[in-house]
Amino acid sequence: MSAAEMRENKRPPPDIGELIRFCCAESRARSISLVGDFNEWNPNSHPMEPWRKGWWTVQVPLNPGRHYYRFLVDGKARLDPHAEETARDEHGEQVSVITLI
Repeated sequence: MSAAEMRENKRPPPDIGELIRFCCAESRARSISLVGDFNEWNPNSHPMEPWRKGWWTVQVPLNPGRHYYRFLVDGKARLDPHAEETARDEHGEQVSVITLI
């Protein structure tokens, strides 16, 4: 291994942002995923895990800025009732919004 490769391996990991916990209350769900602009709306990127009775959760690192997201509850899109606000995405669909400073 060259000295340059050793230095490359010792660099700290890039800033991954603040770890944000998303929660969804849905006691009858079989599966819930978090989709958003931070994961290219991929339902496989952030599956949520059962947490407390009737609640599901997942933690996601997010950088500062405004992020659009939704929950997929058994494959159906659902807004976050606890979101700071809602907006329309580039396709005109309603989404939840979280803003990190």
